[in-house]
Amino acid sequence: MRRFHSDQIDPAADLLRDGSVLAYPTEAVFGLGCDPNNRVAFEKIFTLKQRPPEQGVLLIAASFEQIEDWIDAPPEAIARAQATWPGPHTWIFPRSRRVPEWVAGGHSGIALRVTAHETAAALCRAFGSPIVSTSANIHGQPPARSAKECEAMFGSALDGILNGETGGLSRPTPIADAVTGAIIRA
Repeated sequence: MRRFHSDQIDPAADLLRDGSVLAYPTEAVFGLGCDPNNRVAFEKIFTLKQRPPEQGVLLIAASFEQIEDWIDAPPEAIARAQATWPGPHTWIFPRSRRVPEWVAGGHSGIALRVTAHETAAALCRAFGSPIVSTSANIHGQPPARSAKECEAMFGSALDGILNGETGGLSRPTPIADAVTGAIIRA
């Protein structure tokens, strides 16, 4: 497993480009990330988590421009989300044809967040597009809140860890439907 300090964003992004899975800090917990267009890397995340892939995942980005071609939503839905971004708010949008089936799982939408977490946003900028962001945990277990907890949970099965601090939230980000505004996870 490769370990990166928070000032080693470019090599961590290279690891994602190589089809690997990286643990990294987010607003509340550590996330597991990969290139959402790489099905092999995506499936590795679900193997690590011991979770069925039908559940889908969310993607994080550094800017709206990184995700705009992933959605097919009315302007008012986009405006609703943009009013909270960048920030710790995840929105579910109708997905565009660009979204690989495996990312959405059994869902018709795509969950997206433009993160304000400095390290996670820098990773997305260095990668050049959104990345998968799902909690770093084995299905049913509490999510890891540190690099040390990620290493203890996944060991050498994890390709890399980007060390850093989480954003201090006590719970994962809220999730809402961008079209209706309905709260899915508070």
